[in-house]
Amino acid sequence: MNDPILRIRKYERDRVNFVLENVDMAFANSLRRVMMADLPTVAIDIVEIQANTTVLPDEFISHRLGMIPLVSSNCDVAMRYTRDCNCFENCAFCSIILVLNVKCHDSTTMDVTSNHLEVVPHEDQGMEEAGEEQVKRIEKFGSPVGKNEPGVEPILICKIRKGQELKLKCIVKKGIAKEHAKWSPCSAVSFEYDPHNKLRHTSYWFETDERAEWPLGENAAEEEAPREGEPFDFNAKPSKFYFDVETDGSLGAQEVVMKVRIIVSFLSF
Repeated sequence: MNDPILRIRKYERDRVNFVLENVDMAFANSLRRVMMADLPTVAIDIVEIQANTTVLPDEFISHRLGMIPLVSSNCDVAMRYTRDCNCFENCAFCSIILVLNVKCHDSTTMDVTSNHLEVVPHEDQGMEEAGEEQVKRIEKFGSPVGKNEPGVEPILICKIRKGQELKLKCIVKKGIAKEHAKWSPCSAVSFEYDPHNKLRHTSYWFETDERAEWPLGENAAEEEAPREGEPFDFNAKPSKFYFDVETDGSLGAQEVVMKVRIIVSFLSF
């Protein structure tokens, strides 16, 4: 296999579309799996409910909190795994504390959203010198993605009416999606190959017209169309893959691709 070639076709903050060449399908699929399941992020792992008079049970709210994406940039070096920390339970080096304390005093329905989650320091914060990990954390590390940013809709946790309240404490920990999906930085990772189906890996079911019922996608413009009567090559294998990666905002698209590149380079030795 020759050196891989990567060409970015479209890049946004939380999405990237690129073409990967000179690799086999096993390599491309490994890349997809690593993006989805092997990159560390931070997420709410423990929820301590102190008061809940909403219509939703504690477990339902806890699940919704766990799936809120949190800013995790530089997470691999900015926070310790709980299993690697010397503390007895949770400390400033291996966890972050988020609190939520909301009560409705009006007669109108109130939305409780991710914007109500606040990062608070640990009780022992400041008793020890800042560790190497803490120095590497960015300003909003551990906060909900898009919190108080203009044009970004917050994530709805629940709705409350007059007299109802929700008070809780969340413990944020570092993990990967192989442990739980809440730690996955990607909301969708897909790739396509052989858009003209020259390899015949796809069996087209159609009623009258195959080409009309199975229109070609935009990736077909990247490759030469098959010629009429062209003999089938049984030994041909795909070597060009069209990736579309979308993150949930916990990690940017650029960081996801770059970290995967480093992991794959390390594993190849």
